[in-house]
Amino acid sequence: MATHLDLEEQEQLDQLKHFWNKYGTTITWLVVLLAGAFMAWNGWQYFQRDKAARAAVLYDEIERSAQAGDTARLERSLAEMKSRFDGTAYAQQAGLLAARTFHEKGNADASKSALGWVAEHAVDPGYQAIARLRLAAELLQAKAYDDALKQLSSSVPAEFEALVADRKGDILLAQGKRDEAKSEYQKAWTLFSARSDYRRLVEVKLNAVGVDPKSLAPTPAAVTADAPAAKS
Repeated sequence: MATHLDLEEQEQLDQLKHFWNKYGTTITWLVVLLAGAFMAWNGWQYFQRDKAARAAVLYDEIERSAQAGDTARLERSLAEMKSRFDGTAYAQQAGLLAARTFHEKGNADASKSALGWVAEHAVDPGYQAIARLRLAAELLQAKAYDDALKQLSSSVPAEFEALVADRKGDILLAQGKRDEAKSEYQKAWTLFSARSDYRRLVEVKLNAVGVDPKSLAPTPAAVTADAPAAKS
């Protein structure tokens, strides 16, 4: 009986040796690769957390500079943020905050530069849309109408389409293109929710170009946006 078991064990051992001789190297490399991938993933996660933490510290510095109105320090901190942490949400927020501060301090060039950077480099389409809308407004003030319209030529998330149409209307009206401006205002009006305060502002603009908003039919998107409010 014992001999029979010994023979079975020997046979199993021989099969295992044969299997290992045939596949052992492949299995070893597979284990090494999986372990390496796991270590790399952990390393990447640590790097990302560390990067975000350092970006947060720098963003605090940018906030303090903005609150103090120290534009020189703000420019230095923003430049560092763009060079070291350009792929983080903090960089996008820092660009918008810095642009607002520069604008308030009368530094239009620095403001437009910061907004232009966010518009081109932000990873979040929402931040990009905000930057383009603000930049278009500043270019409108500077009477750079064609450049302002270029900022609004890119696609934006659906929730920004009404704002873009309204801003386009402002630019076109400033160019003296009344009919085109009217078309954009009409588009904006139909896209805004009926309960939106912004829609009332667009109504004023429509009246100014000779359009009665009551004659316009809202789009399905606007009707849908109104539905939750109507239920409440």
